[in-house]
Amino acid sequence: MSTLQQADYTVVINGKPQGPFQLAELATLNIKPGTFIRKPGMADYKEAHEFSELRELLGFTFQQTAPQYFASFDQRLLASAIDFFVITLLYIFVVLISFIFLTDKTQRIITAVALLPLIPVVKFVYGVFAEASAAQATLGKRLLAIKVTDLGGSRIDIPTSLGRNAAKIISVFPLFFGYLYSFLNRKQQCWHDIIANTLVIKDRLI
Repeated sequence: MSTLQQADYTVVINGKPQGPFQLAELATLNIKPGTFIRKPGMADYKEAHEFSELRELLGFTFQQTAPQYFASFDQRLLASAIDFFVITLLYIFVVLISFIFLTDKTQRIITAVALLPLIPVVKFVYGVFAEASAAQATLGKRLLAIKVTDLGGSRIDIPTSLGRNAAKIISVFPLFFGYLYSFLNRKQQCWHDIIANTLVIKDRLI
């Protein structure tokens, strides 16, 4: 018997986790494509149609479903603050390294001021590639267990990530209303999310 067949499945029935069940036993239950199921080693439940062995056993087809839980404004703000903090620390480190080679006080001040614009530039470039990566998130978002997806919950590509991050300038003006709009949006999207057709989601838990 394979390891897959030996797996114990916990099934959410009428809102309560029940089991464990063997794979063959699942055929006797009234399992729907959207029924939540978990196997040993999984940190969270998944829908039945997301398991290849259940699709084969029960005749389901894979259905890409939109995430049900969206990151709140305060989570997104804190994630951004963490990213800026880390990048600012990197900026300070680079400036201190430059001071080793600059002995003149005026030169040091000019260098420190001249490098300041690099902070938002690095934040932008980092955000583009990090949110299009396999992690789908910057360091700040990863620490808060949130990530950027398309409207179906899948990973976005670099052009989409580039457009999303560039559109943040629209969310900033006027008076950050594009960010505050997330309070009025059912999916908690800011303007740049709507423009890029993206979501910021958090882990779905039962």
